[in-house]
Amino acid sequence: MSINKSNEAVYDARELGKGRMLVLGFQHMFAMFGATILVPTITGLSVSATLLFAGLGTLLFHWFTKMKVPAFLGSSFAFLGGYATVVAMGAELGMSQAEALPYACVGVAAAGLLYFVLAGCIKAFGIKRVMKLFPPVVTGPIVISIGLILAGTAVKSFLSCWWVALIAIVVVVVCNIWGKGMIKIIPILLGVLVSYIVAACAGQVDGTVIREAAWFGLPFQWQDTGLAAFGGGHFDFMLTAIIAIMPIALATMIEHIGDICAIGSTTNRNYLEDPGLHRTLMGDGAATILASLFGAPANTTYGENTGVLNLTRVFDPRVIRIAAVIAMIFSFSPKFAALIYAMPAATIGGVSLILYGMISSVGIRSLVENQIDLTDSRNLIITALTITLAVGISYGCEGGALHFGNIGISGLACAAIVGILAAVIIPDRFSKVDLPEANEKDLAD
Repeated sequence: MSINKSNEAVYDARELGKGRMLVLGFQHMFAMFGATILVPTITGLSVSATLLFAGLGTLLFHWFTKMKVPAFLGSSFAFLGGYATVVAMGAELGMSQAEALPYACVGVAAAGLLYFVLAGCIKAFGIKRVMKLFPPVVTGPIVISIGLILAGTAVKSFLSCWWVALIAIVVVVVCNIWGKGMIKIIPILLGVLVSYIVAACAGQVDGTVIREAAWFGLPFQWQDTGLAAFGGGHFDFMLTAIIAIMPIALATMIEHIGDICAIGSTTNRNYLEDPGLHRTLMGDGAATILASLFGAPANTTYGENTGVLNLTRVFDPRVIRIAAVIAMIFSFSPKFAALIYAMPAATIGGVSLILYGMISSVGIRSLVENQIDLTDSRNLIITALTITLAVGISYGCEGGALHFGNIGISGLACAAIVGILAAVIIPDRFSKVDLPEANEKDLAD
């Protein structure tokens, strides 16, 4: 045990022994578990593949970051709107959800490439110059819009059996507000478990699929992977999926930077310098590309695991790698996946109602923390354009996208492009020219 700069006890995993390290690994796995499996449950992707590539993606991230950053990579919620948009556009072409999802995965893989582009730019030009293209006045409203776009789905699932959904909500709120220790870290998982068990006791769960599932099996099938889409022949639709999903990476890359800063703050280390932000971005991007090509959701660094780091004060990245291996082991059990698939829609709806609201709340918090002045006409116009385009196109256009021939552009994609262009074109102090000189100096500072 050692003492960090804030006089808090920090434990070296080697002092705890292999047994306790294994327990800590399980704790990290369960911390990410609730949110990670929720994404494939909502989208229709494979739960088993999700767990496998969350583990593999985490190990790949650690390799890119020289084994220095104690981060776990789980399913990203930011791309849910993109998956839904591509599935909706595929339905217009007569595709089922299972047939359209591989094309969405290709779009997510293309989004992962942007991480490498940004990493290269940061390495070449420095962080400050590059980040001017991704101001909080754009990324904040994009994150807000993601939650708003998904809200309708949560309400529909909630209404399928309101009392089951309400149980999930109550458990999540109670655990998160009044829970102690590990209970406070995994409110989503507990909300799902309690609601699921109550629904099963009330006869709301069909256990046939669970009983018939094998104990062991492969985590994914070839036809469900992104690679299978290249043999489908629908290359116009593939391009549409790429255009619809790729811009979402603009928001997730900013989210990544915030997560790395949070981990650095918790461990009292500057990971932006060592191993470097360009390395963490490449690790996250590579994990996302790998996962999506094999039919799993996009990966992202998880705040839940940062909470575990803060709780345990064990910052050794090896504990995270143990959690990754445990997740991979669970992925080879179809019975475990069937248990997830049998979950009532209302349980998902109750948890989603909170999660989607939290996504929008994170966007609002980003605006507040970055002191975005919405009395400034420039900021107000950019925010208004971004949210209106994202939500308006998603709900108001057929398939949730603007169509140009066979190509469709999602509301989030349009909003990101317009928001960035507006932030670049409109002068930063456009609406401040009539302010007193003293205030102008403050703004310049």
